[in-house]
Amino acid sequence: MPAVTASMVADLRAKTDAPMMECKKALTEADGDMDKAEEILRVKLGNKAGKAASRVTAEGVIASAMSGSEGALVEVNCETDFVSKNDLFLSFCNQVAELVVKHNPASVEALGALPLSMESFGPTVEDVRKGLIGKIGENMTIRRFKRYSGGGQLAAYLHGVRIGVMVEFEGDATAAKDTAMHIAAMKPVALSSADVPAELVAKERSVAEAKAAESGKPADIAAKMIEGSIQKYLKEVSLFNQAFVKNDKQTVEQMLKAAGTTVKGFTMFVVGEGIEKKTDDFAAEVAAQVAAAKGA
Repeated sequence: MPAVTASMVADLRAKTDAPMMECKKALTEADGDMDKAEEILRVKLGNKAGKAASRVTAEGVIASAMSGSEGALVEVNCETDFVSKNDLFLSFCNQVAELVVKHNPASVEALGALPLSMESFGPTVEDVRKGLIGKIGENMTIRRFKRYSGGGQLAAYLHGVRIGVMVEFEGDATAAKDTAMHIAAMKPVALSSADVPAELVAKERSVAEAKAAESGKPADIAAKMIEGSIQKYLKEVSLFNQAFVKNDKQTVEQMLKAAGTTVKGFTMFVVGEGIEKKTDDFAAEVAAQVAAAKGA
């Protein structure tokens, strides 16, 4: 069985906010598997261990651009929060978003080959990126983008530079903008319950089954508990079923219907979502340098 190290326990605690000893027990039970340990904690401690999904670690910017019925969201990452506020970096991100709208690149690699000149760097996006790395002194990468060109109406909302939402809709622009703001706040994963990805439902079912098993209830009651948990989860993560943030007396679906508006789709980018940020152990680094000096 793999050894459970202090750093593993610290990482799991940072992801879940669970007590240190509970993290150690979960890692031991999971044979060091971080994802499995997180699921074990969710069974034992409930939603406290679900905070990992809302915690991101990498830095960068979400930029948006729109031109008529075409629009795009782009995520560009950097190493530190300081650089994410740099004017040159922000200008680069905004220009990249505009290029996605204008040229419809097929991939991040194709985006890098598009024409761009900035700060005497160029003639491509990739050349500018490399030039800015040298000028600013920090690595930066274009991670992903989403482009809309279906001919419908578009609404965008940026929460600072860390969360970006684009909504494709028909109807009232104010209702669509409110929906984009709602999405940024409540982070649904799909439009409706039927659209929630099967793998997410399966994972939630696994947790619900484990909780039901621990409850010791009879099989028929346990089955109802599981189904109730799944239905509650589906309502919580589907946009149309969520209580509208500006008026929790109605759902988003009811708000949109009242405004004569139809939302056909949305994209939400959160900076660094799913990226593990390297954390340097300064004391260990100093110790290593001292040891190296002694051995020289």
